[in-house]
Amino acid sequence: MAGIHITDIESAINHWRERCPSPDGFSLAAPIRALAEVYALMVYHREDEVDERGFPAQAMTAWLAWYATTPDAPCIAICSTSQGDAWCKGCGRSFAEVQDWTRMSPAEKRQTWRRITQEGVAWRFNRYAERARDHFQRSGSTLTDIDPSPSSSTPS
Repeated sequence: MAGIHITDIESAINHWRERCPSPDGFSLAAPIRALAEVYALMVYHREDEVDERGFPAQAMTAWLAWYATTPDAPCIAICSTSQGDAWCKGCGRSFAEVQDWTRMSPAEKRQTWRRITQEGVAWRFNRYAERARDHFQRSGSTLTDIDPSPSSSTPS
């Protein structure tokens, strides 16, 4: 199984902080509290990832609600794996990742997003970034959805 990266948990916390701000500056909404407990343990133990199988149910529900607001696939409709490439020049995924995408768990998909974002060599991150942005706008997503970077501290 896949691990959920600490920066995705940060993004999920920020997502919920925007939607459920503290009424008194001290109390936290249940989704924030559930995610914050996992986050605190990760920081304490100096862990970058937590296995999705051990994720507490309330925290997983809150994380999945955040995940649902992120773009699903990194595809920009320029797939070089269909031309025989082992790695897609358009989105940066491997042939296996493209083929298995619908069977992957949300955590596995986020791991792939994280890798291709860190590599930054796929066309979606350079000369075809505008095309990707246009694709997401047509699909009803917002411009902020284009930055799937797990290191982003702003909600997606």
